[in-house]
Amino acid sequence: MTLGYLVVRVIPPTNFAESWIGGNQTPNRQSEVGKLPEIETAPKDVLALRREHQLRPLSELENGTQIQGIPNGVYGFSMCSLISLRPRRGNTSSLEIHKHHDGIVYYVGYASDDDVGKYLARPKNFHILLFPHPWEKAPSLFEIPVDFVSKCEERPLGDAYVFDLFVTSIPELQS
Repeated sequence: MTLGYLVVRVIPPTNFAESWIGGNQTPNRQSEVGKLPEIETAPKDVLALRREHQLRPLSELENGTQIQGIPNGVYGFSMCSLISLRPRRGNTSSLEIHKHHDGIVYYVGYASDDDVGKYLARPKNFHILLFPHPWEKAPSLFEIPVDFVSKCEERPLGDAYVFDLFVTSIPELQS
């Protein structure tokens, strides 16, 4: 089966400290502690990606809805299974999931430059380690269509998770 899309989205790393400490947060008022919405605590590059694709957050009413039942143009959070989306990352280090306006669903996270290079080279049978947050070994924001991933495994890594995405092949573009 040949799919008519190949998406390569690598966004250069942003200043991580500024993203988490600086400009994206509302002033820390006592009444607002713990009530900051997810959109204000995300790194700038993720916020830019959401804006670029005109995605809105999953609503509380949509919490737990299966991915097929989620409207297009929405982002939420899930583990590998994608059984359902949640509106917030929560205590788990789940991946951000984007469902674009064309209905294509993407895993969104951070990868190493080497893994991004593997994806761009389009070999067969490779894997990409995807992290929910940027760090020195995975600085590049990366999105990949869920349909390209033959298997996704999550593994604990300290207090977070790493997601191992197995790609058997990337469908060829149609002319």
